[in-house]
Amino acid sequence: MTRTAFLRPRSAAAEPMESFAGLLREWLPEQRWFAGKDRPVTDLHVLSMTELFPGCLHLLVHAGHGGVPSPGNTPWAGDCYQLLLGVREHPSPRLGRAVIGRVQDGPLAGRTVYDALHDPRSAQLLLERLRHPGVVGPLRFEGDAARQVPTGLVPRLLDAEQSNSSLVYGDEFILKVFRRIQPGVNPDLEVPGALARQGCHRVPAPVAWLRTTHPFKATLGVLQPFLRDASDGWTLALAALAAGDDFTAQSHALGRVTADVHLALGAAFPVGGPGGNGLTAEGMTEHLTAAAHSVPVLQPFVPGLKAAFSALATCDPGPPAQRIHGDLHLGQVLRAGRDWFVIDFEGEPSRPLSERRSAHSPLRDIAGMLRSFDYAARQRRPWRPEWARRCREAYCAGYAARAGWDPRKKHGLLRAYETDRAVYEVLYEARHRPDWLPVPMAAIERLAVRGD
Repeated sequence: MTRTAFLRPRSAAAEPMESFAGLLREWLPEQRWFAGKDRPVTDLHVLSMTELFPGCLHLLVHAGHGGVPSPGNTPWAGDCYQLLLGVREHPSPRLGRAVIGRVQDGPLAGRTVYDALHDPRSAQLLLERLRHPGVVGPLRFEGDAARQVPTGLVPRLLDAEQSNSSLVYGDEFILKVFRRIQPGVNPDLEVPGALARQGCHRVPAPVAWLRTTHPFKATLGVLQPFLRDASDGWTLALAALAAGDDFTAQSHALGRVTADVHLALGAAFPVGGPGGNGLTAEGMTEHLTAAAHSVPVLQPFVPGLKAAFSALATCDPGPPAQRIHGDLHLGQVLRAGRDWFVIDFEGEPSRPLSERRSAHSPLRDIAGMLRSFDYAARQRRPWRPEWARRCREAYCAGYAARAGWDPRKKHGLLRAYETDRAVYEVLYEARHRPDWLPVPMAAIERLAVRGD
């Protein structure tokens, strides 16, 4: 097939989604990355549909919800999802749970629809699109001209729980396919690219990416080098807990790496003045109010939690606001050999993209990692609070050794950011993993009652 034919867009406008909308309405809420599990899907309509290649449709769909609205959502943002759907008359039995259902009527009647990312053939063709930059309808396939991606890499879909979907190709590259789409440049493309230009080697640089121009401009996916034989911090922490091992040396090194990334971010993006504690407290209080409205179990703790935010008025401003990771925790760091790497700069999925691309205090990232030590310590019974405390101390000490200031000396600020993070965790778990809700709620009770 010639390059011209390969890149020729194929219109799928004649394939109305109505024939399988009912199947999607049942399937979507069951997906790990679907953000509206606490709200019914009241309507579903297509925003964009493109035949990516024969037998595979690329869709952006809008899921309308009844009940409580999502805090901070725009009309397009919070409920727009990216789907790659395979359509076959006789799908492979190996697709298993990827099958969405059999269409009963319309132009696709008698065919089976499935999540195409589970199909090795579709995954390989998707990589071919990224290997050959070009245009397919509203979709734009782009990349770093200095980086070559070889052909014939065998794909495998990662089954780890996350807010997106990731394909690994031949243990050389990883493609993150964003599921919940918001208008604008995704930080997971913007930030690693900027850090690569700064010479920061703690973050894998983008190799190729996919974006759309309709119904709005947005980033849809990013291809990056895959760190083979790497283990994420969450897995390593749980292994240490299971073996009864100390994790302080790893935590100290991780604190230094976090500071390295923050310093590189400060050089790559504009840095603001000292943080405005009043505005910060106001924003945190608004997040708390909205979260308590969505998750009523929070409501009895609201007065105590607000005290942490009110105390910001007497705190020093802290370090200048700058671009940060935005959702830093043990699952967002990888250890390969003796080195730590930081990944997934998308930010907190429930926050608006404009907020995730704004400057914030580095203490937000630090608070996220400190909360993650607590998450890990609560995965085994009895709970190991002393293990978490030692990790927290070591992490902050490592950060201070590299950054030149000690997070532990910003007690009021750190407490406020930890409280804000715990509120976010409650909202996230209620929507994505209800069984995990007791973990952040334990922190909420502690922070609201004891204030530590």
